[in-house]
Amino acid sequence: MKTYLTYGFYMALGNALIVFALYFLGWHSEAAKLDLAQKIQMFGSIGISIACLIYGIREHRDALPPMDAYGYGRALGTGFMIALFASLFGAIFTYLYAAVVNPGFIEVMLQAQSDQLEAKGLSADRIEQVNSMTRSMMKPAIQAGIGFFMGLFFSTLFALITAAFLKRSARDEVVAS
Repeated sequence: MKTYLTYGFYMALGNALIVFALYFLGWHSEAAKLDLAQKIQMFGSIGISIACLIYGIREHRDALPPMDAYGYGRALGTGFMIALFASLFGAIFTYLYAAVVNPGFIEVMLQAQSDQLEAKGLSADRIEQVNSMTRSMMKPAIQAGIGFFMGLFFSTLFALITAAFLKRSARDEVVAS
């Protein structure tokens, strides 16, 4: 349980540090910079997530005796639990960020969306309809819920892949001894 909490916390913390860096650099205050900021955040989050899953699964595997098999299912279970705790911590951070730290971020996101829709040639009335529908889903609690499920989904996908590389059979470890 300690491994799950530790690496889940590290994963959420790493992702939060990326968000804070982008916030303090001013990339979350202008719609023009938001697209690049989201790409930086996405790729950084992928790297942090995979690294935390690899280190967490490896630490959990190495804590077991070499005679015990650490198959794909066990490695995946460890990765999923890390992802679950990371998603819980991440949802709490998302709520606090959207509600307390940067409540104006929702308006920046809506402005960026409006700019994209305007570039595609949509009318002002249609853009306003889309923005009003989007605004109803941009409340901090809803963002935290969506973030939880999206984080859990993608982290589980990463765990599916990393588990395949970090499994071990008992026979391999006994022969290596």
